[in-house]
Amino acid sequence: MIVGFIIWSMTCIVLIGIGVWSFRSEKPVSFWAGAEAPKVKDVKKYNHAVGILWFVYAALFELFGIPMLFLKQNSAGFIPVILGTVFVTIGFMVAYVCIEKKHRV
Repeated sequence: MIVGFIIWSMTCIVLIGIGVWSFRSEKPVSFWAGAEAPKVKDVKKYNHAVGILWFVYAALFELFGIPMLFLKQNSAGFIPVILGTVFVTIGFMVAYVCIEKKHRV
């Protein structure tokens, strides 16, 4: 499953890239696909909070991918990986809603 882990890691690199882009952006970044960015009090603080959120998500996502190095294909050991990814993603969205609520005008 080394190929699976490499693909998983490439996805993490994309997530880190989104975090860097969010961190460096001068305009408020949009989190949801196709939605406009909210009007915020302090753009720099908001973008930094969103960027850090993406970095944390990428790190947790990568941690959940590590078992791929040790599990065989179609193993029941992937259940925690899948469920963990789902719960981290839901937590990611909840954390963003809190960030948006804190920084919204």
